[in-house]
Amino acid sequence: MDEADTRGDAGQETPHYHGHRDRLRSRFLERGPEALEDYELMELVLFAVDPRRDVKPLAKKLIDTFGGLWETVNAPPEKLRGMKAGRVALKTDAAVAMVRAVGACALRATRERVMKRPVLGSWKTLMEYCAAAMAHETTEQFRLLFLDRKNALIADEVQQRGTVDHTPVYPREVVRRALELGATAVILVHNHPSGDPTPSRADVDMTREVMRAADAVGIVVHDHVIVGKGRHTSLKAQGLM
Repeated sequence: MDEADTRGDAGQETPHYHGHRDRLRSRFLERGPEALEDYELMELVLFAVDPRRDVKPLAKKLIDTFGGLWETVNAPPEKLRGMKAGRVALKTDAAVAMVRAVGACALRATRERVMKRPVLGSWKTLMEYCAAAMAHETTEQFRLLFLDRKNALIADEVQQRGTVDHTPVYPREVVRRALELGATAVILVHNHPSGDPTPSRADVDMTREVMRAADAVGIVVHDHVIVGKGRHTSLKAQGLM
């Protein structure tokens, strides 16, 4: 049923969807997020954006426009701003920040699950974090995961940002930063905005250059992972390093 305003006993307009909001909140709290569709979770976020109007059309439009819940909460602010459906729009910085904050919280919580832990025992979680952080970037990003002697992740840093198909990488900077942090090993990670994580010749050559520079000071390059949309490729597993 479409949600429309009705008049209460006192003659004041009472939004019919207030009952919908209460039911949605109760279902979420009692049965968990699995009981809600993605657009319904987005509705919960948008309730705070507009407490008076029906936000369901905008929630559905956001999911359809950006291709999913994660893509929506991590969409660039300039693309979120002005999105409108029905009588509700993301007009203000506060509204856009509300949506983006959900993505930031989710990403930071995932990052906390892998920091200070041995990466070999949490490889799947680490790859999930890298995918969440990088798979939907529109330009290439070169990330460094620094490890200690126990192969625990001690730092996660984006060293370079590039264009849609290229990121400049400086092996000496990789080594310098590893030495500053006291790291004994590093994992290289970068994304392919095209969505295809197949390594290029330039990817392989760059990896070997970093390995040579790192080996000279006793630092191990464990892997170079390329993140695409929905999948990733390990150069080590491919026998390319």
